[in-house]
Amino acid sequence: MLPRKKVEVTLFKTMWSITDGGCVAALQCHMQRLYAIVGVRFSRRLQNVMTLRIALIGECMVELSRQGDALVQGMGGDTLNTAVYLSRMLPDADIAYLTGLGLDPFSEELLARWNAEGINTQYVHRSATKLPGLYSISTDPNGERHFHYWRNDSAAKFWLNETDTEALKASLAGFYLVYLSGISLAILPREARQTLFSLLSVIKPHCRVVFDNNFRPALWDSFEEAQAAYREVLALTDIAMLTFDDEQALWGDETVEASLLRTQSLGVSEVVYKHGAKPCEVFTHQKRTEVSAEKVVQVVDTTAAGDSFSAGYLAKRLTGGGVEAAAQAGHKLAGQVIQHHGAIIPLSAMPTI
Repeated sequence: MLPRKKVEVTLFKTMWSITDGGCVAALQCHMQRLYAIVGVRFSRRLQNVMTLRIALIGECMVELSRQGDALVQGMGGDTLNTAVYLSRMLPDADIAYLTGLGLDPFSEELLARWNAEGINTQYVHRSATKLPGLYSISTDPNGERHFHYWRNDSAAKFWLNETDTEALKASLAGFYLVYLSGISLAILPREARQTLFSLLSVIKPHCRVVFDNNFRPALWDSFEEAQAAYREVLALTDIAMLTFDDEQALWGDETVEASLLRTQSLGVSEVVYKHGAKPCEVFTHQKRTEVSAEKVVQVVDTTAAGDSFSAGYLAKRLTGGGVEAAAQAGHKLAGQVIQHHGAIIPLSAMPTI
């Protein structure tokens, strides 16, 4: 049996070289060969190291959606939607959600549903004085959504104010990937937002950061405040999932090239542009890849279309797929999601990716 120290050095070098390319699948394959060398006891330790760990940060709210004459209760939130779909597509991964909830029955129900989806809820902060946010959603005949929110005093807005940031820093450093969105930033008070940036800058050498630009003007005091926050987070980002409509709304970009120049100048190495039903574009190391989606005949509800695309894309990338295969996976999942009501489709409706 090889000495433990030699195996750990081999493991570290392998992780460094392979994860720098963004592929966990190859690393897991290599570990299977190591198991045969190091024996059962230490292989258990390696298995713990090799669990793919993803942390998603944001807010999940109680959802009220109109279906006929009835209001149906559900749940929704951009990063939570992505977490659910990642958990379904990567059942062996540790998908953790970081947010704030209260001690009320609605919060208990949300936690129960997240646990049922296989999401790790140990990092959810429970507030004794706050409640989860709530939103209502209605859909017009074209499948477009209209929202009304009650979230200004939600537990998720203040979770970082009540969290031990040193303990959180240590926890986040153990994840391979951290995912957040423009909404994750917008709901936070400015001081908490800066705390989050500081945490990300500390853990950045140890994990990858994925940012989805979901821009909601109503959540920001000004465009200048939002632009400053986006620049700061993009400077820490490895993969940017950008809805081009949101880029235009926030920055006034007339072309993808203008957005790409700014984004790459901040250090982002993989940039994905989502264009709704039109082909998406992926830019990596000066290479552009365009991928079309299959046409959906009947769009029922576009809620979580972008969130599910991101989940499909990342699930494929994290299991060894290239950017084209990842974009196809994102389109396939999003195309299925928009044929159902609400943000989270039934498990039975999940496509094979």
